[in-house]
Amino acid sequence: MVFSSMTFLLIFFPLLLILYFCRRQIAWRNGVLLAASLVFYGWSGPVWLLPMLLSTLVNYACALKIAGAKRKRARRGLLAAAVAVSLGLLFYFKYANFAFNAVRGLLGLGRVELGITLPIGISFYTFQILTYTVDVYRGKCKAQKRFGRLLLYVSCFPQLIAGPIVQYSDIAAEIGRRQTTMEDFSGGMRRFAVGLGKKVLLANICGRILEETALAGRGAPLSFFGAWLSAFLYALQLYFDFSAYSDMAIGIGRVLGFHYKENFNYPYLSRSATEFWRRWHISLGSFFREYVYIPLGGNRHGAARTALNLMIVWALTGLWHGASWNFVLWGLYYGALLLIERFLLRRVLEKIPGGIRWTATFILTLAGWVIFYYTDLSAVGEHLLAMIGLARGASGLARAAFIDGAALSVLEKYTVYPLVAFVCALPVAPWVKERFRGKRQERRLNIATTVLLTLLMAASVVFLIGQSYNPFIYFRF
Repeated sequence: MVFSSMTFLLIFFPLLLILYFCRRQIAWRNGVLLAASLVFYGWSGPVWLLPMLLSTLVNYACALKIAGAKRKRARRGLLAAAVAVSLGLLFYFKYANFAFNAVRGLLGLGRVELGITLPIGISFYTFQILTYTVDVYRGKCKAQKRFGRLLLYVSCFPQLIAGPIVQYSDIAAEIGRRQTTMEDFSGGMRRFAVGLGKKVLLANICGRILEETALAGRGAPLSFFGAWLSAFLYALQLYFDFSAYSDMAIGIGRVLGFHYKENFNYPYLSRSATEFWRRWHISLGSFFREYVYIPLGGNRHGAARTALNLMIVWALTGLWHGASWNFVLWGLYYGALLLIERFLLRRVLEKIPGGIRWTATFILTLAGWVIFYYTDLSAVGEHLLAMIGLARGASGLARAAFIDGAALSVLEKYTVYPLVAFVCALPVAPWVKERFRGKRQERRLNIATTVLLTLLMAASVVFLIGQSYNPFIYFRF
């Protein structure tokens, strides 16, 4: 089940709210939410509940033992066991086929598919449960004695499938005690409406336009303009798709009394790769920094060790996104950019005008999304070559055409839509809010916002009626 489906909007969510708020007792609300979350996740196949239940049960038992163990060696052993089980499940479902064929490739053998199906959201809930056990080991939080509450933390449907990655210590108190104020309810519903609009009216349409452009591997050579246009459209689609899910997750969480941290902060405003990753998928960056980079030694052991730690973290970041070499390459690409900024350009960047830094960062970001998009590395190369005006021909490299028929058709049909979508990726709402300071002005702005969001919600539903199944891109990660 997905948030942007009629089943969720017209049946699941309204029914949940009725059952959830009909009683105030936290035990009742937790029970309703846990049952709803298991139904939500098991909608496409109840069998996929088993890996999540197993991972949660093992971490629950190990964390209780860790909390009661006095010997450090025993505590480490229990932590290692919990991590091994959780990461073992993740490896089997997500990376076994990739690793098996990588070995076969080294031996000169052909590719064989193992037929392993990836459970939706396994990367997200695996990282979440690990933050719990590691934090219990560190003494950052107490072990949860009630299995149902821990399972609720792991399976809570707003953020279960595509984040944000919620650390247990951030919401431990709210699992046992929370309330929803009218401000929380209205604010959460407004945030949900914004997310739904992003998904249906921006991400889906950008994706539809992208499919009409010429892409590498389709036979026809890419043009210079077409290569940049498709990269730009994919950047918009990915941002609106993923940030939309985060908006809806944060909004639903707030309606239910949870307060999740922000996951995006207008990343396409960034003036460096470092700043971009402070604004993009913030919860993932926080996880790798706190649970991988710092335990590896961070920047405490000299420049060489810092560089190694960064490249390890970014290789893992890329691999987390998918079991394919292009994701590893994408992670290493950003690792290299961050190293260059950290060790070579730190003082120089401050002297470069902001507009130039933004332009360079956005260009590098688009090139990164090209690596991210194609699982075929030859297609990556073809697209990147077209972006610098080159094409690979029978006799070697040649000059690429400036524009192609598909790009022209897109410009004729959609005109300025991509630019309008790009403006929507900028902090327009905060700017408008800043301009309407004062009680009377804010009251008018709130009325206007309510009307606009109502229309946005209605338009989203109308568009959804005519659409087929439209899952979020990050479901597959």
